[in-house]
Amino acid sequence: MAESAPLQGLSLIENGWFIEKNAQWPGQANALEVKEVLLHKKTKFQDLLVFASAKHGNVIVLDGVIQITERDEMSYQEMLAHLPMFSADKPTHVLIIGGGDGGVLREVVKHDTVEKVTWCEIDGDVVEAAKKYMPNVAVAVSNPKTELLVGDGVAFAESSKENSFDVIIVDSSDPVGPAEKLFSKEFYVNVHRILKPGGVVCSQGECLWLNEDLIDAMVTDYGACFASAEYASIQVPTYPSGQIGAFIARKAGTAGPASCRSPRREPPAGMPLRYYTAEMHAAAFALPAFLRKRLKAVEGSPEKRPRLSWQ
Repeated sequence: MAESAPLQGLSLIENGWFIEKNAQWPGQANALEVKEVLLHKKTKFQDLLVFASAKHGNVIVLDGVIQITERDEMSYQEMLAHLPMFSADKPTHVLIIGGGDGGVLREVVKHDTVEKVTWCEIDGDVVEAAKKYMPNVAVAVSNPKTELLVGDGVAFAESSKENSFDVIIVDSSDPVGPAEKLFSKEFYVNVHRILKPGGVVCSQGECLWLNEDLIDAMVTDYGACFASAEYASIQVPTYPSGQIGAFIARKAGTAGPASCRSPRREPPAGMPLRYYTAEMHAAAFALPAFLRKRLKAVEGSPEKRPRLSWQ
């Protein structure tokens, strides 16, 4: 039975519905019908809720915000993983920061070139919850190529050696609480340092309808030390406004164009994909006029990096 009374803490269930209300997106809310609450606890870092929904399968919620539903998770997981993986040249060593549900990891290990995945997730309770309640998402957690480190991704980036990774994927929650330090110029200076020449970073880039200033900062400030820095759009119906972005940037030092707008190779015929295609890769970089104008207007001086590919 669904909870009939509100849960205590940040996660709210009323009259059998989970209601996502948050100061980060004032004046709007999202709701999913709940069949059964599977888990609700305070971890060391955040409020963790897992419930079985009426139409979207199992759902993981952190600090009152939906992170993943079984129905639409493939759009986010596949795009956040394959945009950088197919933009990189035969990536062998990949770093994933965050992504406690294991979905991005599942997608990364589909690439035959990958020899090792270093996965740094701050909250081990999220990993355990995903293994129990979303096994099809967390299917690669025990993959022999994977090294799971439960710890702070910011500190890990600071301590890692220069030129260590071909691809870095930052699958973070919103820029409050445990993920706040992942949205800073200092973090991306370290990301740039530990990427190999020509390497690619791709991060959860927030919503273009709600976070225009942050997207501006990511592309123009955080991306200033990279050869290219761009924003791609992903459709996720259960996220605020039905949209989320990927901030993607390439370190200088590779042959070919710096932009990540076009994949460098096609997905193999046998790769199991439900959302990502080469066409979806290219289409993700088609932005609405207001955001395109904003990013073009504040691009900054030409010595910061090459001009964005639409200019």
